[in-house]
Amino acid sequence: MLLSARALILTAALLILVACSRDPETGPVRIKWDRDTCVRCSMAISERNFAVQVRGGPKKKVYKFDDIGCAVHWLKNQPWGNDTAIEFWVADYRSGKWLDARNARYATGKRTPMGYGFGATTEAPPGSIDFEEARKRILATD
Repeated sequence: MLLSARALILTAALLILVACSRDPETGPVRIKWDRDTCVRCSMAISERNFAVQVRGGPKKKVYKFDDIGCAVHWLKNQPWGNDTAIEFWVADYRSGKWLDARNARYATGKRTPMGYGFGATTEAPPGSIDFEEARKRILATD
């Protein structure tokens, strides 16, 4: 009886640990700064205020990027790249908090890891552009 109670407690503890260590099934995940690398350019993701995450594809996998430009160019080559169910997260260039990329405003002329120059924000600073305009400008490069 005592052995089965211990086994039950150990099993429950193991299940809790496994459940807590999994990434969430929606939203951005934790980035391992200076260790995770950009899917497109393979550079380490180290600038917290310009990081990007995309969750999509058949398995709803999370892909990490060091700059919104890398994410936009990478997505155009994915067969599911235009799927409206894709989650697209950008870091606010001031606070580093995650924002829905499609709802963010983009300040231009920022110094970003790959030089695309777009900083996401919740505010609309003078001269800022929306996601679609930022996307068009990014796709006009490279």
